[in-house]
Amino acid sequence: MNELVIRQLGRMDYVPVWEAMQGFTDTRDEHSQDELWIVEHPPVFTQGQAGKAEHLLAPGDIPVVPVDRGGQVTYHGPGQLVVYFMIDIRRRKLGVRDLVTAIEETVVRSLAPYGIQSAPRADAPGVYIGEEKVCSLGLRIRKGCSFHGLALNVNMDLSPFLRINPCGYAGMVMTQTSAHQGPEHINEAAELIVQHFAEQLAYAKTINQTGLASDYVKAS
Repeated sequence: MNELVIRQLGRMDYVPVWEAMQGFTDTRDEHSQDELWIVEHPPVFTQGQAGKAEHLLAPGDIPVVPVDRGGQVTYHGPGQLVVYFMIDIRRRKLGVRDLVTAIEETVVRSLAPYGIQSAPRADAPGVYIGEEKVCSLGLRIRKGCSFHGLALNVNMDLSPFLRINPCGYAGMVMTQTSAHQGPEHINEAAELIVQHFAEQLAYAKTINQTGLASDYVKAS
């Protein structure tokens, strides 16, 4: 079980992917391979379990979806790389903090070749370039397995972030990799994230697949 499936989903609506994450997690067993899901979502705000209504300032015509990850409200939209981490942390003998650290370090290492100095912050999960946030992070653990993941701003319209307090922080300034001579395309950023995450957790092999498997449906 030291192989990592990389599932390329293209652009998909948020809710079907979220339901598939739940279904996959609820039905996986000790023989299920770990997976990364690479996806881009149409515009949507997602409100985490700790989410407070006052952080939704003016969502307007963008839908708001309450979800079961940690954290507050964030925005997903075209030009943002979303990676979902379907990892059996119990099997890999990882704590939640270990996984979060590995994901944050993955982002830092992915941006470093472009001369971008980025870092996590202890008081606000995610990865920052200076004081500006470039990557949001939120996970859920069920049955010893993770789902949800990261959202890396690559080359997108950042203005919807002004309609919320990103991740619950009033005045939080968001940035993106393309503004710092970093990756300009989703695929470019995704390749780096996959490479460095596989190295972080010492997977022996990655296996590329396209689309959701037909049995990835939400368990009733």
